[in-house]
Amino acid sequence: MSTYTLLLRLEGVLQTWGGLSRFNARDSLPRPTKSGVIGLLAAADGHDRDEADGDHGDYLPLATLAELRFGVRADRPGQLIEDFQTAGGGRYPLRPRDVILDPARAQLAATALNEATGPTFTRDAGSSIEGWYGAPKNIAPHPASGELQAGSKDRYPQITRRWYIADGAFLAGVESSDRRLLARLASRLDAPRRLLGLGRRSCAPSHPVNAGIRPGPLEDVLATTPLLPRPAASACAAWFEVPPHTKGSVPQNDQPVSFSSRHRTHQPRWEQRTLLTPPAGAPA
Repeated sequence: MSTYTLLLRLEGVLQTWGGLSRFNARDSLPRPTKSGVIGLLAAADGHDRDEADGDHGDYLPLATLAELRFGVRADRPGQLIEDFQTAGGGRYPLRPRDVILDPARAQLAATALNEATGPTFTRDAGSSIEGWYGAPKNIAPHPASGELQAGSKDRYPQITRRWYIADGAFLAGVESSDRRLLARLASRLDAPRRLLGLGRRSCAPSHPVNAGIRPGPLEDVLATTPLLPRPAASACAAWFEVPPHTKGSVPQNDQPVSFSSRHRTHQPRWEQRTLLTPPAGAPA
């Protein structure tokens, strides 16, 4: 049976491919993950995270995309950098609606209102109520109503550490015997239905992602496709998805099962690392 490979050029100022990202600690693997690339294809196809449409609308179900065999080549690995962020710190003034809707807060604020400028509303009112209001944090849908709610309003900032790959360039591929499927995905990459990001929506690709469809399996296509501009060396590392427990392979927990925002699920797959020496590409 003939096989084909759709190539994706993953190159940008920043990209990030989380492996164990949880809450305020956002790591990045040094290369694109299968989950991240399948997510990019799903976004291009207009996929609904929760697959709420029983007939999947006119987008492909995640199960179809997840069956694609995955491989990636690191033409220019880039450099891992850390971004230290704080959000939501500081004290916020009492709002009129807080006085009107919350009698307890209104009573606590009354003394400050009278002592400061008389019976008028000022920012000094809020400062007398210890720990009563801060920037909303831990925002998530309410389990019953679905409305967004803040899990915390304290005055202490959220501290996050986020890792990115700076100036990286990777050539990824997905393999299938169904060329029509790959052609559909290639067309979607050229005219995506949703914003495309290199692991995160804020990480925009600097070049068109669709790098064409080539006949042949992943190993042959990635080995013979010329290097991207400004490669780090003439030889580059590559990772290929293989059957479970193949000799020399290791498990990776990035096989997507569900992209639902409430029940995001992955399972292990197996991959093998090798070294390729592709032909030189055109200069930048």
